[in-house]
Amino acid sequence: MKGFEYLEQELQEMKEGGLFRSLVPLQSDQGAKVVINGKEVIQLSSNNYLGLTNHPRMKKAAIQAVETYGAGTGSVRTIAGTFDMHQEFERKLAEFKHTEATLVLQSGFTANQAILSSILTKEDVVISDELNHASIIDGIRLTKADRKIYKHVNMESLEDALKDSRDFRKRLVVTDGVFSMDGNIAPLPQIVELAEKYDALIMVDDAHASGVLGRNGRGTVDHFDLNGRVHIQVGTLSKAIGVLGGYVASSQAVRDYLIHKGRPFLFSTSHPPAVTAACSEAIDMLLDEPERIERLWDNTEFFKDGLHALGFDTGKSDTPITPVIVGDEVKAHQLSDKLLTYGVFAQGIAFPTVAKGLARVRTIVTADHTRELLQEALDAFEKAGKELGIIKG
Repeated sequence: MKGFEYLEQELQEMKEGGLFRSLVPLQSDQGAKVVINGKEVIQLSSNNYLGLTNHPRMKKAAIQAVETYGAGTGSVRTIAGTFDMHQEFERKLAEFKHTEATLVLQSGFTANQAILSSILTKEDVVISDELNHASIIDGIRLTKADRKIYKHVNMESLEDALKDSRDFRKRLVVTDGVFSMDGNIAPLPQIVELAEKYDALIMVDDAHASGVLGRNGRGTVDHFDLNGRVHIQVGTLSKAIGVLGGYVASSQAVRDYLIHKGRPFLFSTSHPPAVTAACSEAIDMLLDEPERIERLWDNTEFFKDGLHALGFDTGKSDTPITPVIVGDEVKAHQLSDKLLTYGVFAQGIAFPTVAKGLARVRTIVTADHTRELLQEALDAFEKAGKELGIIKG
């Protein structure tokens, strides 16, 4: 269609530069191994940390909900789309998170947009880590509040920003709990101390910590024993929880305010019954089967140690997110492509998702990977890395 020539030109330049990537359709469920192009390969790119996406308990809960409540809800929550199961799940989730209340939204992305766009005014300021998730960045763009960016996990930079914002009505410090591209954990105790010193609110996005860190997977706040000292926790239900959605865990006042002012909540149809029931079952599984989290961390240690022994640069990761940093964008994608030919699905990540010069293949192990599968993956990394000159031959 005429009119999109400028887009076609940019896409052509991406193709010529080796940066154009196509979607990769899976032909199986989301397990430790998946089928791509008719070939079974080891999955190292999924956020399915605990292997819950296809667990029998999860599927049974979803099917029973469909039989009872139907395939969809037919409305937004504020009109006719709130079922009793939605509120029961939110009460269960609040108890799990040790907060007064929670509110579930369509995704973690919309949860960040809802909270940041609604609770701040031009009298306020939001203070954000420079490597926070795109959903936080976009949420900040939607607010009328002033904004300040502090250097990544740099507490001196954060304190400077807090000092420079004394004249605002409210200061909100926002950080990822676990940073999604590097896998490092925010220094939350120090952030909390600074926020309390300067009377600031704190918001933590625990998308990649939910189900991974803390007792039974309660997140970074619980991991650091900071329950009751962090004002807002945002999390996802689509990663370790294994289904779909996001939530805000905070006070009853924040929940009530978002119901009235949070535009993503107000103008989106509620989760279908199967999603809500499966999410609720996942919380029960976190409580019933803590050994899943233990297996996740055992596998993480094994895989990281293996990559280090081979000579790969994994940056500053402290979590199951383990980047294999290559630097060059084209070579990172070449590593990803070569790994796939050797039976490992691990996606390349380049600018603008990460900074130029820091392209990587991003890996995530899960609780469902066996040691044999992980060793097979390490062997593939060794072979591909040597062929591309990333590690010594």
